[in-house]
Amino acid sequence: MKSHSKRYSESEKTLDRNKTYNFPEAISILKKVPKVKFDETVEINIHLNVDPKNSDQLVRGTVVLPHGTGKKVKVAVFCKGEHEKQAKEAGADYVGAEDLIDKVAKGFLDFDRAIATPEMMKDLSKLGKVLGPKGLMPSPKAGTVTNNIASAIKEVKAGKIEFKTDKQAGIHVGIGKISFAENQLVENATTLMETIKSLRPASVKGIFLRSVSIATTMGPGLKINA
Repeated sequence: MKSHSKRYSESEKTLDRNKTYNFPEAISILKKVPKVKFDETVEINIHLNVDPKNSDQLVRGTVVLPHGTGKKVKVAVFCKGEHEKQAKEAGADYVGAEDLIDKVAKGFLDFDRAIATPEMMKDLSKLGKVLGPKGLMPSPKAGTVTNNIASAIKEVKAGKIEFKTDKQAGIHVGIGKISFAENQLVENATTLMETIKSLRPASVKGIFLRSVSIATTMGPGLKINA
């Protein structure tokens, strides 16, 4: 029989597994759970009443978290000419055209988000099998294929994140670090949930949110009444 650590056992004493919490209650509890040696990510896990195999029920979108994610985001921008200057001035970590594409093709993936101008997408398509599986391929729907490079970089650096349902109709999103103030985590969580609810497919009947829970990287999960 698997035994839990002393820290995990202590964590269990602070919560009721059978209870459903609201975000302020749940986050208050998570803040009191015995800490580990690193700043854990607080993650929301959602199970939707959708069929991911139906394209009209794929829930996908972006949201700018009011207080960011607590993670320093490295941004790669694929562009040419005047856009290169704009990208560098806006704080992009890596900027380039064919040279950057070749670098990525050879295995370079030291970035968290990729942005591209529309003119670069034809050349960038050759990286589909590299960027696609890692969720790094720029997309017009996500606002990462644009000529307004400076604005896109600013949003990503400020905490704009992408989300979409997986094969199990789930969405898993980090909304900040446990070191954040409680009100910051509550605002981030509320913003995320409001955005997801607004994307309810018209073809979904009955309930939309089957279950919602919140947890830290190494901590127990709490059921949310959302």
